[in-house]
Amino acid sequence: MKKIIYTFLFLALLTPSVSNAQEVIGAIKDMWSYPVVYSFDEEVTWYFDLAGTSAVENEDFYIWIWSPSEPDAGNFNSSSDFAKLTYEGDMIWSFTLTPTEYFSRTPEEIRNSDGFWFFLKDKTGTKQTEVTQMKYTDFSAFYDAGEIMKAYPSRPSLNEGVSILFNSNLVEGFENANNVYFHSGLNNWAVPMEYQAWVPERVEKTRTTNLGNGFYKMDLIPSEYYGVEPDFVMENIVFLFVAEDWTAVGPDLILNAAEDIPPPPAEFRFFPLQLSKKDFLGVIRINNERGVNSLHYTVNAGPKVITGEFTGNTTEIKGFIDLVTALKDVENVSEIHVVIEDNNGRVITDTTIPLIPLD
Repeated sequence: MKKIIYTFLFLALLTPSVSNAQEVIGAIKDMWSYPVVYSFDEEVTWYFDLAGTSAVENEDFYIWIWSPSEPDAGNFNSSSDFAKLTYEGDMIWSFTLTPTEYFSRTPEEIRNSDGFWFFLKDKTGTKQTEVTQMKYTDFSAFYDAGEIMKAYPSRPSLNEGVSILFNSNLVEGFENANNVYFHSGLNNWAVPMEYQAWVPERVEKTRTTNLGNGFYKMDLIPSEYYGVEPDFVMENIVFLFVAEDWTAVGPDLILNAAEDIPPPPAEFRFFPLQLSKKDFLGVIRINNERGVNSLHYTVNAGPKVITGEFTGNTTEIKGFIDLVTALKDVENVSEIHVVIEDNNGRVITDTTIPLIPLD
């Protein structure tokens, strides 16, 4: 309901000339943050997956956000540089901020607001994504939960972030700890990343974030933190929290990895199965790869060459090639040669289709 209300209120505020010129490029496919959980006065990076939109790689995008405040107010037609996103590759853009600083609000004011409501836009506001909200994971319940450890998410993935919280108040010996470290490994210590007090680089790498009052947080992306390949099969993360110079040691802990579910394979087909020069040739491709949002076709029919493109998203790209108009004056055509490429220049199909003779 809030999304509907915010969308209506925003559109109502736009002048007719602005609203008429806007192109909505689609919904943001996915969003996430790193760290996964964070305090409002902590630096965080938000990530936006635009693979399901008509955005193109390296395109400049800006964030237009109005809750909990509107930092770039009055600049819709020329967004400020501080609102510009960074292109990370693979149709993913990012935006780094410290919420209390960016919105000029206290943590309490942000907590009591309606959340982070926004859309992404080009600099001049001629195109934008659909209105959406960046979800925030409130981890404050952990402080009173009586648990030694809690992870967000509870089953981490190899190439995605995980935040691991530790309550040292429940483990004897940590009362006077100056720092707490994350001594860990992948797959039952097959790939270790140990706290080594005599190695400065390792001390910094394994150091946790002190949240105060005996609570600590470790943020990491397993593939990057442990230096394994993106296709490494992660089964678990085993770990323990230790105080400086091993003056206190927490219990052995384990996080089992999330199930790795590969995306469904792409499927392409023509329709109908039988075709004449007085038909429309249908083209459909589903489960498209990331970054694929259009198909470009070239049809050779005797002396006639037909070209064009269809746009869509990762879910589906579909369209029709008008043979009726293109071939109405072309005689003695018994087949057509069709080449279809995606927007990355990869050939999807290169085939010859026979045409049914007309009576």
